[in-house]
This record gives sequence, C-alpha cells and structure tokens, in this order.
Amino acid sequence: MFDNLRTYIDKIKPTFSEGGKFPWLHSTFEAFETFAFTPNRVTVRGSHVRDAVDLKRAMITVVFALLPALLFGMWNIGYQTAIHSEAGMWPYELGTCACFWYCLWFGFLRMLPLIVVSYVVGLAIEFIFAQIRHHEVNEGFLVTGIIIPMIVPITTPLWQLALAVAFAVVIGKEVFGGTGMNFLNPALVARAFLFFSYPTHMSGDKVWIAADLWGSDALAGATPMGELAAGSQCSASVWDMFLGIIPGSSCETSVIAILLGAVVLLVSGIASWRIMLSVVLGGGLMGLLFNAIGANDYMQVPFYYHYLMGGFMFGAVFMATDPVTAAQTNCGKWIYGFLIGAFAVLLRVLNPAYPEGMMLSILLLNCFAPLIDHCVVSRNIKRRQNRATERKEVTA
Repeated sequence: MFDNLRTYIDKIKPTFSEGGKFPWLHSTFEAFETFAFTPNRVTVRGSHVRDAVDLKRAMITVVFALLPALLFGMWNIGYQTAIHSEAGMWPYELGTCACFWYCLWFGFLRMLPLIVVSYVVGLAIEFIFAQIRHHEVNEGFLVTGIIIPMIVPITTPLWQLALAVAFAVVIGKEVFGGTGMNFLNPALVARAFLFFSYPTHMSGDKVWIAADLWGSDALAGATPMGELAAGSQCSASVWDMFLGIIPGSSCETSVIAILLGAVVLLVSGIASWRIMLSVVLGGGLMGLLFNAIGANDYMQVPFYYHYLMGGFMFGAVFMATDPVTAAQTNCGKWIYGFLIGAFAVLLRVLNPAYPEGMMLSILLLNCFAPLIDHCVVSRNIKRRQNRATERKEVTA
C-alpha cells in the first residue's frame, strides 16, 4: 500500500514543481508529502550530522508525550462536571465503570472542538505564510496546536480561541520568521492574549467546569490556587492534587500524567533535564523562603504545594523546555530554569491578581534567554583568554 502511495506521489509531484500546472501550491504539496514519508533529499558534499530524527519526528514525539495529560484531562473534565453539576443531571453513579467511560467521552466531546479550531486556524495561517514566502511548511505547530487547548479553560469560547491562535501564530511566530526564529513560546502567547483580552473567561470559579450536555449550567469549582489567592484554605488534599482530580485548565492538573510525559521527553533526548530540574529547584527554594518569612497564609503553604497546583509542572516539562525559546548553553539552562521557577512562585504569592504565575514567568525568561546565553558565552571567552594569557606569561 505504501509503495503504491509513494509511486502516486512521485507521479503527481511534477504538477506542483516549477514548470508544472500548480507550482504555487508546492509548499502545500511538500507539507503533505513529508508528513507521510521522510524527505528524500540528501547532502552531497561537506560534513554533516546524519540522523533519522528530523523536526517532524521530534514534534510527533512531543505530541506522544502529551497524550497522558491529554487523556487524563478529558476524563477530569467529565469528572469535575459530574461532581459539580446539579443533582440528578448526571446519568451514572460516580465510581462505576460506566461513569469512567462516560466522563472520558464527555471530556472528549468538549475538547475536540477546541483542538479542531486550534489546528484549523493555526495550520491555515502557517500554510498561507509558507505559500507567500515560498518556504517549506514547518511542523512546529503540531505541538503548539495541541498545547493551546490543553492550557486554557474548557469553557473558552471557540471564537476567542481562534483569535488567540491567530495572534500567537502571526505576532508571536511568523513576524519573526516562523518556526525556529520566534523568541516567545507561541502557546503561551495565545494564553496571554486570552488572559489580558478576556479576563472574565480565564479566571474565576465557573470557567473551569464545563456545562453539561443537557444545557444546564454547572456549579462553580474553585481551584486550589484560587482558594489560596482569596485567603481561604486549600480544600484539596495533596493526593488529589498529585493525581489531578481538581478543577483547573483542561489538561494541566495531573502531575503524575505530566511526569509520564517528562520520561518520554528525557528518554528521547528532546527536552533538557537541566531546565526541568532547575525550574523545580527554583520554585522549591522560593517556596522555602516564603515559608521562612510566613507573613501571610499563602506564604505558609508548604513549598511542594506549588508543584501540585496550577500549571507549574506542565510549564516546567513542556513549555520551559521549548528548545527554540529556552537558553541554549548548559550553564544558561540552569540559570534560565531556576529563574522561571523562582519568579513563578514569587508572582503567585505576592500578586493575587495573577494566581497562575507560570505563564508570565516563562514569557519573561523567554525574553531574557538570549541575554543569559550571551553572558555565559562572554564569560567563557573571557576565562579562556585569561587562561591563554597566563600560559604566555609562564612560557615567557
């Protein structure tokens, strides 16, 4: 079957090449061709690193790593709707096998429109820019397109999501040259756009619980961070927060599901363990500092609670490690990750208006990542120059 498909693609390829009938669709044709088959271009001279893992395969690996969080998020959407819906509206008893599958199906039906809108809008813009520039269609949006629906409230209106995706792709990415040239994480740009443009749809208690399939409104479900920011005690247990059976962004709540994805990224070598570890260390040390100060109830929250609440772990694993927007030097990765974790906890505790500090923290350090690398490289150059000068003096 694959041989026949390859033969057919080779047969129609001249139609989309220079001199063919539709040369202006060359970028679109090439995108579909390379999606199905590895590009057949090879280097003919010079020294090159040869590897079977290209950008598309790397992006697919990241999507695979996101699946545990995505599937759990779908189930949790249904579960949270079940426990917060009006009495008698949920068709199954909680804890039964039927309820489990119904919760998963309910969450799938709520997530599917968000995913479809994200991919349709984002890929359409990517294709348009590729055709205008006569460039290849890059595969970076395979990951961005799935992350955006995972980090927004399940109640986000589709038209707002479409605007956010368009803003993220055009302003956050394409104006800088496309995949590999952007200095801000596009998924976080989309979330920031929604947060500052439509704050009532991105915060509060009711945005985290989906309305049920019969049209009645779900009851409010406060997140742990929302409770702490309001001056209340956290009602969720540590175990519930670790599992992720709490209200929150669509697929950010389960730490255990996120850690499964982290294993995939680390084993495949796609994500940096230095960044992940340093984010955790930075957040933990800042949390311990606030515990020592203890000026208010939020400061007295155990430091490890910050790992379990909001998007801290999701950001540390899937967003801070973005190889395009993160620091590139090994020393720079430690500094970059540490500051992300520290600033995230700092924003959470000291500014209740922004209870989810991870988004702003990563975007801030995205801006400083080039400066961090520049300082690290300059320091290394200066150290080597001093070493060379010392050798000359000793020789003389």
